[in-house]
Amino acid sequence: MLKPYLHPNLIEAGCDEAGRGCLCGPVSCAAVILPPAFNCEELNDSKQLSEKKREKLRGIIEENALAWAVVMVSPEEIDKINILNASILGMHRAIEKLSLTPEHILVDGNRFKPYRDIPHTTVVKGDATYMSIAAASILAKTHRDELMVNLAKEYPGYDWEVNKGYPTKKHREAIERLGKTPLHRMTFGGKK
Repeated sequence: MLKPYLHPNLIEAGCDEAGRGCLCGPVSCAAVILPPAFNCEELNDSKQLSEKKREKLRGIIEENALAWAVVMVSPEEIDKINILNASILGMHRAIEKLSLTPEHILVDGNRFKPYRDIPHTTVVKGDATYMSIAAASILAKTHRDELMVNLAKEYPGYDWEVNKGYPTKKHREAIERLGKTPLHRMTFGGKK
């Protein structure tokens, strides 16, 4: 069972991203504020869940969260400022979009830049530790997967509907065969 919060008396937002290790497409960043009494035993790090379970939980999170936001940072921005900075920028933008201002920010991983004057805590494997980070990981992943499935229709042949832009054998072979699309990140080795 995941922990409900780090600071029980504060409005706490969990933040996470999806798509950092992809060869193409945006990095998806989410921020989620869950209600204090929120309880969902199925909630876990999105990587530990099936696609079907993630979709089910997405509905539960979006319906029950006090506030949530998902932001996409484009491949152009990733190439300009690098993937780490793009991920942090995306999380800042997601926090900015929340309808409620958090008093504390919980971030998955070990790197973050201060957002305004709101205190933050980075947590390695935070998406498998805290509910709000797990919820953010699920929203970031499901929103990005949905986008990549739609983009696969515009750019057939890269198998994005299956690999979601990650560097699979099929994806790399498609780049060799078809070349890069405008959605491929130039700073990522799209070659063998």
